[in-house]
This record gives sequence, C-alpha cells and structure tokens, in this order.
Amino acid sequence: MKFDGASVFVTGGSRGIGKAIALRFAELGAARVAIGYLRNDRAAEAAAEELRAAGTEAVLVRGNVSSNRVASEVAELGALDALIHSAATGVIRPALEIEKKHWDWTLDANAFALLELAKAAAPQMQPGASIVGISSLGSTRVLENYVVVGTSKAALESLVRYLAVELSPRGIRVNAVSAGVVETEALDHFPNKDEMVREGLERTPAGRLVEPGDVADAVAWLCSPGAEMVRGHTLVIDGGFSLLAQ
Repeated sequence: MKFDGASVFVTGGSRGIGKAIALRFAELGAARVAIGYLRNDRAAEAAAEELRAAGTEAVLVRGNVSSNRVASEVAELGALDALIHSAATGVIRPALEIEKKHWDWTLDANAFALLELAKAAAPQMQPGASIVGISSLGSTRVLENYVVVGTSKAALESLVRYLAVELSPRGIRVNAVSAGVVETEALDHFPNKDEMVREGLERTPAGRLVEPGDVADAVAWLCSPGAEMVRGHTLVIDGGFSLLAQ
C-alpha cells in the first residue's frame, strides 16, 4: 500500500492507537498528516516530530474534537484523502452512576464528533477518499463500567453505516475498525485494568493482545484502493477474542 502525496487527518493522533495510525500513513508516503488532540501539547509536539522524521508535514489541531472550531480548522485543511476519528473519551462508571453530563461528554466526543468532522471534510474530499471511525468491542459486548462508552461506540458504528450510504455517491468510503483489548494509556482509566489484560491474554486465540500497529494496518487497508467495495463495515481486530462463547 502506498499513500504518496496524501493528506490525512487523525483525531487522537498524539498518543496510542491514533498516533500509530498517523505514523503508519507517514511511513506509507502521506505528504501531510494532521493530528487532533485535546490538551497535551508535549505529547502532540513529540508525535509531530516523529511524523516529520518520517518525511511528512505535520499539522497540529488542538481542541475539543466535537467543537465547531475544530470542524472549521479541519475544513481549512482542504481536500483530505483520509479522515480517521480515533479520539475517544468517556466516563468509566456503572450505569446507575451515569449523569447527564457524563452521557453528553462521551457521546459528543466519540460519536457526534465524527458527524461534525464528516460534514466539514466531505464537501472537499475527492472520489476514492475514506473516513474511518475507531470503535471497540464494547459496542456489542457488555464490559464492566463501560455502559456510556459502549453506547457511544454503538452509535459510532451506526453512524458509519448511514454515512457510508449517504457519501457513496460522492465516491467516499466510510467504515469502522473495532479493536480488542489494546494495552495503551487508555486502559489506565479502568479500575480493573490488570484483570482486562490478563483475561485478554488468556482468551485471545492469537496468543497476544492487539497492538496499536495492528489497528493502524487495518485502517490503512480500509483507506486503500483494495477496500473499494468495503462500505459501512466494522472490521473487528481482536485476534479472535470475541469468537469464544465464554
């Protein structure tokens, strides 16, 4: 796969899965990779330096990914060949402890943001361009304390299907990647992190946890000409974890 000369925007691109995706596009020849991040300037600058070292122009877009300001900055990037919504946040609590502010924050960042970004980017995207949302197994499976995040990911996958149909006449493909347990900083927010990692290792037929690079490879393929007829699909990258009945 090659993305020579491509222009890409990756939300959550300063750390974890998002950073791996941004670097993969740079390694595959993208001319410009813009990364969105919320507030960690140090991590964003470090990621930008890695992108430049890989030979691509790095652009930083700072702010709340669901805000009008960030959407406007994305529109100003011009025609994108790939838009990847990897940024994710959320309140990790049992359902009966979820408040309206928790719901709004999580759904806005994880699902509504993709809609806003698509509205900003799609008018300038050319046929063959792709949009990919990063989901998780919590969209279809029940994970401890994951109710509002899981619901937001289910909404994301549904939105991907609707966008896939609406944007197909423009030649824009829309898909999602659902990752299994990936050991990144995001797991630090789970009180049962150690249990999740241990169970992930024990249950995964592939014999190891999913790594950020595995997700990046899947995203790159979905954005390549080889995935031309893949539309509105959620590609599960979990090493077989979700195949087991118990």
